[in-house]
Amino acid sequence: MKQKKSLSKKRDNEVISALVNLGNTISDEIDRHDPPKMRLSQRGLANIKFDEEANLLRLGDKKSTRSFLNVAHSRKFMQTLLIATKSKEFVSRGKTASIRELYYQLKHTIAGTKENTLEDQSESDPLIVDLEVTLGVLREELHLKADDKGTLIGNLILEDSGDTINCAKLGRSGLAIPSIVEQYNFIEANADYILVIETGAMFDRLVEEKYHLKNNCIMVSTKGQAARGCRRLVNRLHNELKLPVIVFSDGDPWGYYIYSVVKAGSMALAHESHRLGTPESKFVGMTMTDIDTYGLESVTEQLKDVDKKRINELLQYPWFQKKEWKEQLSLMAKKGVRIEQQALASKSLEFVAEEYLPEKIEAGDLLP
Repeated sequence: MKQKKSLSKKRDNEVISALVNLGNTISDEIDRHDPPKMRLSQRGLANIKFDEEANLLRLGDKKSTRSFLNVAHSRKFMQTLLIATKSKEFVSRGKTASIRELYYQLKHTIAGTKENTLEDQSESDPLIVDLEVTLGVLREELHLKADDKGTLIGNLILEDSGDTINCAKLGRSGLAIPSIVEQYNFIEANADYILVIETGAMFDRLVEEKYHLKNNCIMVSTKGQAARGCRRLVNRLHNELKLPVIVFSDGDPWGYYIYSVVKAGSMALAHESHRLGTPESKFVGMTMTDIDTYGLESVTEQLKDVDKKRINELLQYPWFQKKEWKEQLSLMAKKGVRIEQQALASKSLEFVAEEYLPEKIEAGDLLP
């Protein structure tokens, strides 16, 4: 434990150094009467590469310049430096703030003007990622975190800041997954695999049916698109405990994309795919072929125009070019329907836990 704290302190000092160096570089440019600027990695789709061998999204090497003297850049330049300054304060003081708290700490009217430093949190959030990429540090290392999102339950005992937590003995509520999970030490795990579940409602159904106990697995609910902490925890559980990961989402383009983010990483955080993606993940459902196999035709939903557009977008992404996924997406477009996890309740409340998941997983009926 003492060694871990020592490593953490060392990393804090490295992060402070990186922030100070950024400030010194800009200060030197001003002293030389040069336009102060920052070099940033471009984070758009054009600079995202799919590493087929690793099965992960990667950030390319295209750069852009953010200059204070460029009217189009000056506001973001100022905001980025405000975030860097406040982050240095947090790290130096050993304090951690939510990204919402950061926003409110920085929001004020600039003296002598009617201009606010920030109008909305949507301005500060992407600049935190810019700072991560520019400095080569993590948001967590800047002592910033998002709201907790996601839940875990199962035969896992972990240590958190000196406290031992048995994740199988937390009633039905399970363990709330925090934004930062690096402090967890896994003490003991007795599970055959990790089941990652998109919706909170399906997680609750499986908990009530005691699926995790009857099938000896650890269940993780992402509650929609998986947050960083949730993805990082799945990544750590897989890599450190050598547990297979199986994802269970809605049968629509949005659910399929949620799976791809757990598996290969996201475009917005391609620079972090190696920590947040779990390339060996498999997909159990819902699939379009499930509709015919289980007689679910009467409980599908018609695709909306936005769903159809999203299907076409997914079909263009390199990481959806595997034969099985092209077939599922094309079949979805042809059928003109989507299907939710909860549609399995049309068979019975117990069906998903007693038949659907155990049978598909035992048979290895999983998509890559």
